[in-house]
Amino acid sequence: MYTTRCITLAGLAWISASSMATEPRDGDSYVSIRAASVALQHVEIIDGTGSVPLRDQTLVITNGRIAAVGPSSRTRVPNGAWAKDYRGYAVFPGLVGMHDHLYIMTIDYGAQVNSPTGMEPGLLVHEIPYTAPRLYLAAGVTTLRTTGSMEPYTDLKVRSRIEAGVMPGPHLYLTAPYLEGRGTVFAQLHELSGPEEAEKFVDYWAETGMTSFKAYTSITRAELAAAIAAAHRHGLRLTAHLCSVSWPEAIAAGIDDFEHGPVTTDSEFVSDRQPDKCPDGLVTSWIDKRANDPDVAHLIRSLVDHHVAVTSTLPVFETGVPSRPAQPRTLDVMATVTRENYFSSKAHLDPANLMSEKVLRAEMDFEHAFASAGGLLLAGSDPTVPGVLPGFGDQREIELLVEAGFTPVQAISIGTQNGARFLGREQEIGTIAPGKHADLVLVHGDPAARIADIENVEVVFKDGVGYDPQQLIAAVRGQVGIR
Repeated sequence: MYTTRCITLAGLAWISASSMATEPRDGDSYVSIRAASVALQHVEIIDGTGSVPLRDQTLVITNGRIAAVGPSSRTRVPNGAWAKDYRGYAVFPGLVGMHDHLYIMTIDYGAQVNSPTGMEPGLLVHEIPYTAPRLYLAAGVTTLRTTGSMEPYTDLKVRSRIEAGVMPGPHLYLTAPYLEGRGTVFAQLHELSGPEEAEKFVDYWAETGMTSFKAYTSITRAELAAAIAAAHRHGLRLTAHLCSVSWPEAIAAGIDDFEHGPVTTDSEFVSDRQPDKCPDGLVTSWIDKRANDPDVAHLIRSLVDHHVAVTSTLPVFETGVPSRPAQPRTLDVMATVTRENYFSSKAHLDPANLMSEKVLRAEMDFEHAFASAGGLLLAGSDPTVPGVLPGFGDQREIELLVEAGFTPVQAISIGTQNGARFLGREQEIGTIAPGKHADLVLVHGDPAARIADIENVEVVFKDGVGYDPQQLIAAVRGQVGIR
């Protein structure tokens, strides 16, 4: 056995070394348009600012940037440019996903949850570093924040490979492993011992190249305050999915962003809550509140006054609504075990229980009121549960924002310009203007009139290189959840 094991390990080392030496640039396999100059003629432009779309425009890309955009009758196409008439198509900025992940909670999820001995040693999730980046790019997500890491070194490697052109995917802004307190349900999360360790935790991961931090449901007030102060010393930001700490407490500590909206994460209205404890009844304390209630209006005013963003993740709430099934395209790319877990989780939902629909509506109403009051609303999908997948979930988020009351061009602006602004990249990405990076999505149809047309992606441009979404999707079909 010893000899066999040594041979096996040696063989693996040889395979690894030889493959590293001859590794193909797989990112090139999905490129459909690569030219020094590209002209998209007779397109509709949805520029990401929320402005009225412009019809019959020509957009010119030169050396990875937008060189010109204007009426087709007056916009010159450079000599030798790759040019094509795209009448009936629209162009909008690449999506900036602000709550995305490179892992998913579907591998043996049902077996873990239903085990007679419980989820010992805790709930385990599965990294999907091959399929997730390809799906994100196929759906038009050209930049994303991972918003919490389970396998940080894998995430760092994925980012380095994408930036080197070895594999396809969006530009990644990596969030460090979760800042979590005692009593987490996840086996893969570290539990902080106090504020001093929270500070050291931030210092360490900032040095590795992580670009933001995320606090989680069991963190204490002291740990959160220490982590925020440490992140700010590094010039980085901290967001949170909270429970043990209320939103007002986190605002007072200097937090930069909240995930998911308040209905499932803000414990301030639980009557018998204990300090630093995640209470029961959080959702119940919020579900009958309205956005114009004085206490909710006060919270919104505080968020706006303190420049705290809120990240919308409506798809993850939608998946819990019994009457809303996953789209066929989502089921099509799932691995068999992922699909089975999705159907199993859906089968356990009670059609007579309307709570999940009420939660979704309450989150929508809060987000619309927050943005209307001047708050910076960001768009994400949290593609970690059965039914919400990378990329497809980001598109669905934009559609659900329209259901929440935003116009299609407003929803696209939330999913592009607002994310770029939060990341400090608004001068480079997020809107369509000469000089900016050519991170663009070309779709067949008119999303300004029919928001579902954002799913009809023809080409995704990242830094001026056009990728074929159908090839990217074909490469992951049947594998999402296991690879």
